[in-house]
Amino acid sequence: MKKLILSAAIILGSMSAFATILPVQNPQNQSVLLQEEYTEVQAEAVPQAIKTAMEKAYPGAILGKAYINKNKEYKLEITVGDQNATVYADAEGNWINK
Repeated sequence: MKKLILSAAIILGSMSAFATILPVQNPQNQSVLLQEEYTEVQAEAVPQAIKTAMEKAYPGAILGKAYINKNKEYKLEITVGDQNATVYADAEGNWINK
């Protein structure tokens, strides 16, 4: 009887020796923000269509700086009253949400 209990204990002990805990993998989301290259242009170089759209959408806005990228999209830093904003438009004066 002692040999039976001792054998059972050895067998159960050896089974637990090979039990391993698997590491839990937490999925991680990575986001990559690609910064578009804009080059500064003079305010006079901004197309009239954009200036007209700006006057219509933001009455009294003052154009501070203007930038353009390779897709002919404009980044405009404007001041309306005492607030500063950055808006984006294409060459035809259509607003772009970024």
